[in-house]
Amino acid sequence: MPANSGQHKKRLIPWIVAILAVVVLAWLLHNRITFDWTTLGRQLRSISLGYVFTGVALLYVGYWLRSWRWAILLTPVRRVRPLELLGPQLIGFTAVMLIGRIADLVRPYLIARRLGLPVATQLAIYSVERAFDVGAAAVLFSFTLAVAPHNLPHHVLYVRAGALSLAATFALVAFAVSLRFAGATVAELSRRLLTPLSADLANRVNDRIVDFCKGLHILSTWREFFTASAISLLMWLGIACGYLLSARAFTSEPILAHFSFTATMLIVAVSLGGSMLQLPILGWFTQTGVLATALHGFFNVPWETATACGAVMLFVTTLDILPIGLIAARLQGITLREAVAESGAKQHNLS
Repeated sequence: MPANSGQHKKRLIPWIVAILAVVVLAWLLHNRITFDWTTLGRQLRSISLGYVFTGVALLYVGYWLRSWRWAILLTPVRRVRPLELLGPQLIGFTAVMLIGRIADLVRPYLIARRLGLPVATQLAIYSVERAFDVGAAAVLFSFTLAVAPHNLPHHVLYVRAGALSLAATFALVAFAVSLRFAGATVAELSRRLLTPLSADLANRVNDRIVDFCKGLHILSTWREFFTASAISLLMWLGIACGYLLSARAFTSEPILAHFSFTATMLIVAVSLGGSMLQLPILGWFTQTGVLATALHGFFNVPWETATACGAVMLFVTTLDILPIGLIAARLQGITLREAVAESGAKQHNLS
């Protein structure tokens, strides 16, 4: 009983922090910002739906690309069609949107259950998939900022950010290579260094590194590696275009109607940072606030328009999955909360 009580308290901490942050933010906005709700409604009603629907279509293509990439990473174990993995992808991301980051492992769990494969194998692939995501997003972000047009405001800042991001990307690649050849040593060293700070954290980091190393060893050919890399870049290009189309949907706001791809990548980076702590439902509003603040702060978009644009970006890039994800879960007889609980139990048994 005490253990369960302690776990319950740990789960409440992020909620308490997030609620306090929202309250403080709302107080600051109320006292420092003049916000016209009528203007917000007018901006939402005036958006170009063609841009929005095109962005939604691109993101759905992205989910199919994720399934294709997972199928490629799974090739040394079993050959499967991407379509077989699409359902678990949709259900897994829907669970994250509704339940939070605790549902991240639903996808590998559902794929393992669907294919009758060990969960450990899918966790290894999940770790490598995340690495491909980080690498592709970093390459796209770095290259776009490094070649930013000279007439863009804060051009020097963009170029420096691009150069730093590119250097960080190369460092990540070097780290991945070291794990490929000396993963066990790196995992053990990390565990020893972190144990004085927190034994639980040390074990978690050790487990993640081990999973990642297993995933790296699953990649048996250069062809698989380059194909997965190309799919990752294409997928993240589609995600960036989803943000760009969401901005350009506001045709009555000149800044957004002519929004550049370089500016979009900066918003994508901010969005990724804001989504690190994904709380159920409440996270939708905090993410909209993060996007609105970035649009207003970096590009001087009026607060009402920036908030409306942030809400549309959130819908196009994440929330649009909810209807089809819930339908897929219903058709497959899957309850999201049960899937989250079972995936967590499987991970606990493996640790």
